[in-house]
Formats: sequence, structure tokens, C-alpha cells
Amino acid sequence: MAQQQASTITDKWGVALAVLIAGGFMAILDTSIVNIAIPKLESVFSVDTAQVQWVVTIYMLTLGVVVPLAGYLGERFGYRRIYILSLVIFTVGSALSGLSWSLSILTVFRVLQALGGGLIMPITMSMVYRMVPRESIGTAMGFWGLGIIVAPAIGPTLGGWLVEYVDWRLIFYINVPIGILGAFLALAYVPKFPSSNTGPFDMVGFVLSATGLFGLLLALSEGQTWGWNSEPIVLLLVASTLFLVLFTLWELTVKHPLLNLRVFAHGSFAMANLLVIIITVAMYSGVFYVPLFLQTVVGYGALKTGLMMMPAAAASAIMMPISGRLYDKIGARPLVLGGLLILTYTTFLLHRLSTTTPVSDVVLWLTLRGIGMGMAMMPATTAGMSAVPTELVGTGSAINNIMQRVAGSFGLAFMTAVLQSQATLHATTIAASYTPTSQPAVQFMHQLTGFLVQNGMALGQSVSLTTTELYDLIQQQAFVMGIDDIFVLGAGITLLGAFLSLFLKTYRHQRTSNQMIVD
Repeated sequence: MAQQQASTITDKWGVALAVLIAGGFMAILDTSIVNIAIPKLESVFSVDTAQVQWVVTIYMLTLGVVVPLAGYLGERFGYRRIYILSLVIFTVGSALSGLSWSLSILTVFRVLQALGGGLIMPITMSMVYRMVPRESIGTAMGFWGLGIIVAPAIGPTLGGWLVEYVDWRLIFYINVPIGILGAFLALAYVPKFPSSNTGPFDMVGFVLSATGLFGLLLALSEGQTWGWNSEPIVLLLVASTLFLVLFTLWELTVKHPLLNLRVFAHGSFAMANLLVIIITVAMYSGVFYVPLFLQTVVGYGALKTGLMMMPAAAASAIMMPISGRLYDKIGARPLVLGGLLILTYTTFLLHRLSTTTPVSDVVLWLTLRGIGMGMAMMPATTAGMSAVPTELVGTGSAINNIMQRVAGSFGLAFMTAVLQSQATLHATTIAASYTPTSQPAVQFMHQLTGFLVQNGMALGQSVSLTTTELYDLIQQQAFVMGIDDIFVLGAGITLLGAFLSLFLKTYRHQRTSNQMIVD
């Protein structure tokens, strides 16, 4: 009976996969498209940045809470049913977010949106592993993973265009027709997945995981604002760590765990998730800090910056299906190793960023990074899941999604802390060489003061303005040097990942012999 069901499910997986990709892409896109609208939302609702930032933060926190539920809900009620339900909830949340008349209402509707969006990716990943033959899983995952890499790169560009030239509400409304169409297509083309008796719901495990992940993600997102040494952040980090440790101990002892953590004992699941963490940190360093440099230092607008990021997204989009196809033939290790080496080299190249760096160089470096990302990300994920039994696929996909979300938040928090520390250090060093009596400072201030006086400014006012301008230039140069240091650190982290990929094993099924081979 099970074999008959499996063969029915895998007959037409190509069309079903396309339907799932659309839903997953939409859910990931919404994690980045809203960021670009923060300044607009400030003016619309007459609030400050700290308040409007919660529109982004609450979405991420809710995602972390609901992801662990994906495996249980899918097994208990059927994966297709939960997928369609989550898509409907996400679509309704998007429509209501677009209708919002205040920031508090928008924040509430973003929670509703995230309740659906948080389930979409782990649910679709589980369905892919159930409906695609294992000998073709690399190809399928190469296409499925397009949203994970491409959507964060496209989000700022699309969001910037909608906010700047159309209406900020469209960043939410754009999901509505896609979500409605996706739900009907899922009913028509996605196969039904049988539900199973998973035992009683692990309420203790859910409370422990939800509390721990919520606290951890909140601390990582607000640590820079509140201060890493502040009492709230320290308490959040200590408490979330305690809850996650208790969650681990509970899950290893309870008969019907929410997440069966013994999945880490299968194949390369543990090593693959470590590599996914490293690749995610590398991805967000490019997606976040390059646009930050281009907008803050160079002065480009959001749309122009987004367009500069587009070739990298296109390179990843082209490379991911290719790497998936190669995975089915040669396994994950050469692809992950090659991709991480490309990532290491191109991330190191980004440490050359300055105000005089040609646009063509930046686009080239980012495009090469996109190729490396497309080579490494999904083969690593697929290798981790390759030896996981079917009954643990739901748990494996949920854990994989949790790892990516925590890695993204941790990577940005850690890198930003290093950036600020290095920028402060560089500013102090530079300022030491620009004392009031030093030759470079005297020459700069003399030239600028003379220019301002010639253009009609009073001498006293020009001296004050010159001093301010010198301070601003020092701070800008220190900030640029800090970003350059970030990319050197990122290159070192990805180089470590390249070394670890040598120990990655792939469990592949051969179509001809129907046997599993280990690479």
C-alpha cells in the first residue's frame, strides 16, 4: 500500500514542484521586501525607526515560533492540507497588512502573515522529499531552493520600486493574487499526502522551543539597539539558552517529541546544517552590507542599489538547478567545496570596496558570489537530508529552516557588532594622525577654509564647518574600513566551511540499480 501510494505521488512531481516553488518564493520574499519600506512607513504613520522596525522584527520572531510545528502538523493532518491552509493564512495576512491604518494594526496583521509564511518553507521541503524519487532529489531541490537565495536579493529591488514609484501597500497586496492562484493550483496539481497517527501533541516541547527561539531571535535582532551588555539582552540570551537546553533534554526523553533530535545521527545531517549556517552567514553579509555601503557611503538610491544586486540573484537562479542536476550525478562534496572556495575568494575581494571602486567591479564580484552561492547552498542541504528516513523528513526540514533563520539573525548581529567595534577603532587611529597641528589636517583645513571664504562664508563659520567636515570624513573612512574588515572575516568563515565540506557525505540513489551509494 505504501509503495503504491509513493509511486502515485512521484508520477507528476515536476508540475507540483513548480506550484510549491511559487508559494515558497513568496514567503521568503516577504522577509526582505518590507525592509526597504521602513523610511516610508515612518512618514506614513508618523513614528520613529525603532517603532517601525517592529514590523520587520515581529515577522521574524513569529516565523521562529511556528516553524517547529511544521513536521507535526504535516504528519497529523496531511502536508497538502497544511500547505494550502498556511498559504491562505499568509494571503489573508498580506491583504490585511496592505489595508492597515496604523502601525499597531500593521504589526498585528504581520503576525498573522508570519503564522502562514513560517510553515510554507518547511512544509514544501517535506513534500518535495516525499513526492520526488531520491535519484532526482538533487535536481528538485535545486529548483526548490531558488526562493532561499534569489528572493532576498530581489526583495529590496522590487520593494524599492513599488515604494518609490507606486504605493507602499503593494508590497503586501502583491502576495494576494499569487496566494489565491497558488492555493487553487495546489488543489489541482499537488498530490494528497496521507496523515498518520503521530501521538499526542508535545505541548511542553512546543512551549520550550517557542520561548527559547523567540527570546534568542529577539536578542539577536535588538542587541545592537539595546546594547549587548544591557540587562534585557543579557537576560534574554541566558533565558533563551536555558529554555533551548531544556527543550533538547525534553525531546530526547519524551515518547512523541515535537522535533525528533535523533535525526542528527543520520548521515551528514549535522555536518550539512553546520555548512548551511556558514553559507547563510556568507549570504547575508553580501545581501546586507554591500547595499549598506552603496547607500550610506556612495549615496546610491534603493532602486539603483537593488539593480546592482540583480545580476548576482540571476547567477544564483541559473546555477542552482545546474548544481542540483550535478548533485544527482557526482554528489554534494565537489559542488559544496567549489562553491565555498568561490565564495571565499569573492568575499575577500569585497574588502577592496571604497568610494572609488568601479560599479562594474562590484557587480562582477557579486555575480561571482552568486555563482558560488548557487553551487553550495542546496547541495549541502540535500546532502544532509539524503540519509534521513522518510518518517523524519518533517523534523529534518523544520530543523533546517530553524538553523537558517537563527544563522541569518546571528550572522547579522555578530557582523554588525564587529563592524561597529572596528569602525570605532579605525576612527580613533585615523583621528590620532589628524591632530590640529598635524600636516595633513592643517593642509586640509586651510584649503577648505580658503574655498569657503572665497565663496562668501565668514571666516569663523568656515573654520567651524571645516572642522565638522573633517570629523565626518574620518567617520566615513573608518566605517568603510570596518566594512572591509567584515568581508575579510566573512572570507575566513567561508574558508572554514570549505575545509569542513571535505567531510560531507552524500547518500545517493542510483536509478539503474535502485541502490544507495555513499560519496
